[in-house]
Formats: sequence, structure tokens, C-alpha cells
Amino acid sequence: MTAPPAVPAQGLPVPSSALAVVAHPDDAEFGCGATLAGWARRGCVVHHLVLTDGSKGTWDPGVDQRALVARRRQEQRDAAAALGATGEVVLLGRVDGELQADMATRAEVSRVIRRLAPAVVLAHDPWKRYRLHPDHHAAGRLAVEGIVAARDPFFHPDQLSAGLTTHRPDALLLFEADEVNHHEPVEDGDVEARLAALEAHLSQMETTHFYGLDGAGDREQALDAFRRRERARLAEAGRDAGSAWAEAFHLVVDQL
Repeated sequence: MTAPPAVPAQGLPVPSSALAVVAHPDDAEFGCGATLAGWARRGCVVHHLVLTDGSKGTWDPGVDQRALVARRRQEQRDAAAALGATGEVVLLGRVDGELQADMATRAEVSRVIRRLAPAVVLAHDPWKRYRLHPDHHAAGRLAVEGIVAARDPFFHPDQLSAGLTTHRPDALLLFEADEVNHHEPVEDGDVEARLAALEAHLSQMETTHFYGLDGAGDREQALDAFRRRERARLAEAGRDAGSAWAEAFHLVVDQL
């Protein structure tokens, strides 16, 4: 199999509002943080919808999970602020690792889409091959199915009876895309905002990058390595797009 051809940098017009629908705290920042930062900087109202409570996001078996959930909720708010997001941070609170693309959760996603009426939705690609984490797969399905439900009046009609209206976004951007067909070029400041937002998820840095490290020097080296890896990812996407930095997506427009 050959890789798909490089997609030139294009970028959507800056939307009036955007909603990132993700499985866990920090998924939006990893998947589309620089794009959200760039849009927010240019006036877009950026919202987050986080579907799980993040209660399994640690390698420490002795952690107080209730305390971890509270910590991760605040970290997500701090990360949104680091991106410059001015919209809502909606925390649905489903149990981490047990997310299902069921009717009740789809209804909640539909409710948020109808209420916030985002011009663009960003989400996990539910069709990505070899995906390991079940929550990412379920979250992608919920975003896609929630868009369909939000746009059509006979889905969840109780929401309309309660005063909401149907809503159809202009575009869907799927990150971690199985097949990239779109890039969002970003600027230096957006890359730095993305890094700051990721580092706001300190509980995750402690687990995935600082675990087992004792000295401050070792932690700083690990943090520098993390920053280099993240910049390299955006630079690689930028090379594919013909720009200095970019984030890669699968763009869906016609099927919405």
C-alpha cells in the first residue's frame, strides 16, 4: 500500500464557534489544540465536551480516584484557558474506560450540539484502524451520531419540546485520522499555546512522562523531550501541508 498524497495547506475559514468532542481530559489538546488556539486567537468561541471522568488516567494503583477526577476536571478548565478558549467546558462524567456509544449518551451529545450550535465540530476518527483505546472509538462514534441526531427533528424530540432547536454544523474535523485529507496550518504562538495546554494536564504528565523520576533535573529533561516530540509532530504535518506547522484531519462536509 502507498501513502496518500500530501495534502496542501488549506485551512477552513475561522468559524464563529467550534466544539471539540473528546473521550478524556487532554484528548482535545493532543488532537487539535493548536487549531483551537489559532481559532480562539482570531475570535472563534471554542467549547469542549469531555465525555468521561478521566478516573483511570494514572499508573499509580494507590491513587484516590475521586481526587483524580476532581483534579482532571480542573486541569481541563486550565487547559482550555491556556488555549484562549472562551466557550464552555462541558464534562459529561461517564466512567473512564466504560464509554459506550449508547442512546442515552448520544442524546446528551445531541443536546450539547443543539444548545451550543457550533459551526465546526472536532472529534476522534471512529474509523481509525488499529485503535486500541475503546473510549476513543466510542467518542468518535458519539460525535458523528450526535451530529446526525442534532440536525434531524425526529431524533430526541424531547429536546425540541424543551426549547432547543435542530442544528447542523458546517464542517466536521476528525483528528487522529485514518485518512488525512485536510490540514490546518498554525502559527508559532498556537504551537506554544498547545504545549501550555497539554502541560496544564499535570496529572497526565506525572504518569506518562515523569513516572519513576526522582530529581527535578530528570523531570525537566523529560519535559524538554516531550516538547520536542510534540513540535516534531506539528512540523511533520506542516511539511505534508507545505507550511511550518500544521495539524492533520479528515474533513467531512458533504455528508453533514
